[in-house]
Amino acid sequence: MPSEQTFFLILAIFISLLAFGFAAWLYSWVKRQPVTNDSIKEIGGLIRKGANTFLTKEYIVLSKFVGIVALLIFVFLPLPIWKNGFLENFTMAIAYIAGALFSAVAGKIGIQVATIANMKTAESARKGIRPAFMSGFRGGAVMGMAVVGASLLGVTLVFLFTGNTTALLGFSFGASSLALFAKAGGGIFTKTADISADLCGKVELGIPEDDPRNPAVIADNVGDNVGDVAGMGADLFDSNVASMSAALVIAVNLGNKINVSMVFCYATIGLLASIFGVAAARIGKNGNPTFALNSSTYVTTAIFGLLTAIATWAFNFEWRIWGASILGLIVGVIIGITTDYYTNDNKKPVRSVAKASESGPAFTILSGISYGLLSTLPAMVGVGFSALGAYKICQPLGADYAMFGISMAAVGMLSIVGMIISNDAYGPIVDNARGLAEMGDLGDEVLEITDSLDSAGNTVKAITKGFAVGAAGLTVIALLGAFMSEVNEVAAGLGLDKLTSFDIMNPIVFFGMLVGAATPAVFSAMLMLGVDRNAQRMVSEIRRQFREIIGLKDGKPGVTPDYDKCIEIATHGALHELIPAGLMAIIATILVGFIGGVQAIGGFLTGNIVSGLLLALFMSNSGGLWDNSKKYIESGANGGKGSETHKAAVVGDTVGDPFKDTAGPSINTQITVVSLVSSLMSTLFLTMSIFH
Repeated sequence: MPSEQTFFLILAIFISLLAFGFAAWLYSWVKRQPVTNDSIKEIGGLIRKGANTFLTKEYIVLSKFVGIVALLIFVFLPLPIWKNGFLENFTMAIAYIAGALFSAVAGKIGIQVATIANMKTAESARKGIRPAFMSGFRGGAVMGMAVVGASLLGVTLVFLFTGNTTALLGFSFGASSLALFAKAGGGIFTKTADISADLCGKVELGIPEDDPRNPAVIADNVGDNVGDVAGMGADLFDSNVASMSAALVIAVNLGNKINVSMVFCYATIGLLASIFGVAAARIGKNGNPTFALNSSTYVTTAIFGLLTAIATWAFNFEWRIWGASILGLIVGVIIGITTDYYTNDNKKPVRSVAKASESGPAFTILSGISYGLLSTLPAMVGVGFSALGAYKICQPLGADYAMFGISMAAVGMLSIVGMIISNDAYGPIVDNARGLAEMGDLGDEVLEITDSLDSAGNTVKAITKGFAVGAAGLTVIALLGAFMSEVNEVAAGLGLDKLTSFDIMNPIVFFGMLVGAATPAVFSAMLMLGVDRNAQRMVSEIRRQFREIIGLKDGKPGVTPDYDKCIEIATHGALHELIPAGLMAIIATILVGFIGGVQAIGGFLTGNIVSGLLLALFMSNSGGLWDNSKKYIESGANGGKGSETHKAAVVGDTVGDPFKDTAGPSINTQITVVSLVSSLMSTLFLTMSIFH
């Protein structure tokens, strides 16, 4: 292995360990913050217990799935074991298990800190906005550092020990498959509880959002952690690993070792920039939390651009590749800004939907869907522009370098993912803190501070969802390039023609494209129907408790609801519903591959990417818009809390919940999973399909 490449591999390991050390320091800082309120301790303890119980049960189910898939990989991939020998298949299976394990550990770390940071943030809000913000942000930053540190360390170790890019795709598939089910399971859990709590509490009884009388309120807070912390962390872990893996597959097939060094160099600098950005995050005594979060993101972006430029000059890297990476990063930030326009309650779309809600829930839904559809254009154009721009910038270096440029644009876009995850995990932490402040009866002044933090969290969370979808789009275009590289490597060995493009006039390609385009829609429907069925069961349980527990509705002292029953309903339903949708997407990919071969798979992936991106952006942005319209009305606008306008907005938010937190974000991972399945099975599809 060349000495320069070895240097960057060792540097990547060192910076990964530095990120873990920084995460440990942040965790100890958060843990040292005091909690003196007994109600907060008790309720926070219930949330922590519920989140850990669900995660344990979910991981038990997923460990069985991972075990079965690892066995199938060992027997059949990259070639059946009776044709390929023991070692390569065994390496692939171990890499797959390692990817799933790294993803699971990152999610567990996030839950551990988030369920402490929510209590610390609520308590800190008694001292003012600055200490509360720091508790929430640093709690989220533990997740950011752990996820990106784990992804960089995992990819580096697999590459160092195997030198095998196919094993890297196996590692990425492990991360993706666990992320797919963790995001789906967490999303079903959280939206089951959120919808049920809102409909029975706000709409039917007119009680506040986090009123302790509501039997679903603890399950709702548990859901914020398992869906938005563990689930979103697994999602971005998967995207980061997939982008690096795709870039490395293409870099190795280019045959120039310096390209491999560039991938590790830029990914390492991205993590280092995120460490600096998190460490520099501050807010004034009367500061604006949204401004503080966005400023940290821009600081991280600037540091990455500067350090990669210095590294490109110092190590004589290709400036065109640097240009492609920076283009990806800039487009990622722009996608975040355009998402902010459609979901921020200071902007026209949210206020227009709030105004429309005065005329009833039908107009809430109609206007929200319309703005959601409009919001897809800037991000879709952004992903397309970054791919086209990166391709054209790098094309003069050689035809194969053009695809490498796209993969490096994806690496660039995800370079600041440590900061993005920190911002994202901040959201559910301060959301929980707001609930704890209300249930702990800390007073209006504290609620005002936690509302301000929560509002910033909602805005930034919407931005990170847009960023995640854009990053997934660019990553899977890079994975399409990795799929072609894998196919061509096998084709060269078999004396077959090189795969250079997919002709949509070819009926086999078009067949794959139609099936691929339909798959995200069916996948989304299955997840949302899961939420629908589960929420109906929980609504019945909440109504039963209000009907049968004497004094609960009136809030008599000493009368408490059965929180555990609602947590049990959400858990059971999520575990029952999380496997079928993901399995459907994987089986559809395999069937298309064996029917139409690599040409059909090319069409399938193209259709899946375009349809999946469109649906993911539409659902994430519509959901965020409805949520913030409801919160805008709750702040006193258009009639305020308890008005008919508010009830209409709650209905819109109820529709938007599974859009933005279950189906929308899960589509990102679904696209990545089917792309990786296609690459891993490319040899079988090339040699064993019905129609070639």
